[in-house]
Amino acid sequence: MLTLENVSKTYKGGKKAVNSINLNIDKGEFICFIGPSGCGKTTTMKMINRLIEPSEGRILIEGRNIMEQDPVELRRSIGYVIQQIGLFPHMTIQQNITLVPKLLKHPADKRKERARELLKLVDMGPEYLDRYPHELSGGQQQRIGVLRALAAEPPLILMDEPFGALDPITRDSLQEEFKKLQKTLHKTIVFVTHDMDEAIKLADRIVILKAGEIVQAGTPDEILRFPANEFVEEFIGKERLIQSSSPDIERVEQIMNPDPVTITPEKTLSAAIQLMRAERVDSLLVIDEKNVLQGYVDVEMIDRKRKQAALVAEVLERDLYTVRSGTLLRDAVHKILKRGMKFVPVIDDAGRLTGIVTRASLVDIVYDSIWGEENQLAVMS
Repeated sequence: MLTLENVSKTYKGGKKAVNSINLNIDKGEFICFIGPSGCGKTTTMKMINRLIEPSEGRILIEGRNIMEQDPVELRRSIGYVIQQIGLFPHMTIQQNITLVPKLLKHPADKRKERARELLKLVDMGPEYLDRYPHELSGGQQQRIGVLRALAAEPPLILMDEPFGALDPITRDSLQEEFKKLQKTLHKTIVFVTHDMDEAIKLADRIVILKAGEIVQAGTPDEILRFPANEFVEEFIGKERLIQSSSPDIERVEQIMNPDPVTITPEKTLSAAIQLMRAERVDSLLVIDEKNVLQGYVDVEMIDRKRKQAALVAEVLERDLYTVRSGTLLRDAVHKILKRGMKFVPVIDDAGRLTGIVTRASLVDIVYDSIWGEENQLAVMS
């Protein structure tokens, strides 16, 4: 799909921003470029659509040399998403999404239908078509930026730190959403980030750069388990070793509790307290009659509202992080440890509760990660 052959970029004065990069990217592959500031990751990505012209080497997209193509036509055939979003404030959401199809002279009715289809992909209805960017939240605007990149159905999409300016909760939500979108659409994506957690979560392969050169390229698991050198180890961070310490445990199903303590919304707060006492827990997951997760309640919430409310439905918190069945354990670890959460519910594609991963579930993995090597050395000595 995409090939970089000995690609370099040299600026005036002889400074090499990128030095002889070689990389093959397969169709449908999600690649993350990452590295410290000034490592050449953004320069490399921008050479792919000729926003920056390469000084040496060749870049081939589906076998065609980009330098033999008209740069404007090339850019219209490649999706591009930036951190600043770049929506036009005087255009409606529909007009923003279908900007490239309009430049490509697609019929107006087809453009509108395409905008409707794309909004559905991110759970936004047709009522957004005639709104303007200032009427949307930052997360919604960034969704529109992503949809605009998809509108002309490009085979290749470039993304330059697209979620970097968002708050952590919105960013996490959009990462989850985009990961699902990628599985559905199978686009080839080159994604620039400075966030290793983001790269680990999203990428099929991570490309780590330093001083304009590739230091290591591999799957997240390969890089976590077999860092190429001390620079990669330090860049990954010691705390992420937990994510690779137990190669036999990869999915949340392998460590989740399949029988979390639950309650239904119509039950009384008194019944909830009694259940907590009986099960020796301080929180309950709330499900409906079809086992679809509704939210959770805990002791503090009930204590705060017991004088104003009588039922679980009146106090439950609906905004909670979840992971889907089949999720890599490292994603659940990130949510629990990095966000300081006590637990993360596991749900299926229909939103039904299948289990729960708790901090306690991770104790053995944490122990092995922190002490396993030390104990092994002690035994050997």
